[in-house]
Amino acid sequence: MASPEHPGSPGWRGPINQCRTRTRQEVLPPGPDLPCPGPEEAQDGPSSNSSMTTRELQEHWQKEKSRWKHVRLLFEIASARIEERKVSKFVMYQVVVIQTGSFDSDKAVVERRYSDFERLQKALLKRFGPELEDVAFPRKRVTGNLSAETICERRRELREYLRLLYAVRAVRRSREFLDFLTRPELREAFGCLRAGQYARALELLGRALPLQEKLTAHCPSAAVPALCAALVCLRDLERPAEAFAVGERALRCLRTRENHRYYAPLLDAMVRLAYALGKDFAALQSRLDENQLRRPTHRDATLKELTVREYLS
Repeated sequence: MASPEHPGSPGWRGPINQCRTRTRQEVLPPGPDLPCPGPEEAQDGPSSNSSMTTRELQEHWQKEKSRWKHVRLLFEIASARIEERKVSKFVMYQVVVIQTGSFDSDKAVVERRYSDFERLQKALLKRFGPELEDVAFPRKRVTGNLSAETICERRRELREYLRLLYAVRAVRRSREFLDFLTRPELREAFGCLRAGQYARALELLGRALPLQEKLTAHCPSAAVPALCAALVCLRDLERPAEAFAVGERALRCLRTRENHRYYAPLLDAMVRLAYALGKDFAALQSRLDENQLRRPTHRDATLKELTVREYLS
């Protein structure tokens, strides 16, 4: 039975939906810069008391094996344009990232200039020098950078550069590589959220989130702050059904991370959304109560308070 108390009233505590099992695409040891998936994430197979037949077990593990395959991404420099500022001209390269092996409706598109690639190269050499011996970086040109021939050649070189970088496991899972592809858009998105520019924040998150989720498939909780930012924007734009759907995605990412700093605030926000939408929130109530009992003296910030603190540095 749902609690008689209304969300927001004194003593109100709220529920969490039973999360659907997340599709695992890669189970690897955590990198030094990303959070680690919980141990339960690799233990969802049938129990020792399962009544499954041998054939059913074989089919089950075949499906699990296919789900654990590494997410492979294809990089393309789709186009380039010359941008003119008051005192300078430079080329912006459009980087398109697509997941291979299936139709990808969420291809990611970002723009970077040569100097952005150059900063990435310096940062990676500092940290992974020996592993980048066979990765050629497009040389810097003193003149002719804006010629059609040079731009066309550099597009090919930068595409190959990204392909080679991604082939190095330590690099593709590094903070430097992830930040190069997602941080500018995410930082601007969170800045717009803080300024109350929710529509613009959603636009930027819509560009960055698909790519962030592809790059952090081995550790889904890495995308939780951006998902929660989208929830806050949609909720404050009075689009509760869409906000609730995004919240469900975030909850699935935290299925085994109940100590995550976003877990309780996300639950509380989802409870309030469920109440507003007329959804059953009894199951959510018990899960949030359990979380609060484990940390009785801890006061969680609200979801909005957490999101506005992201990307401040």
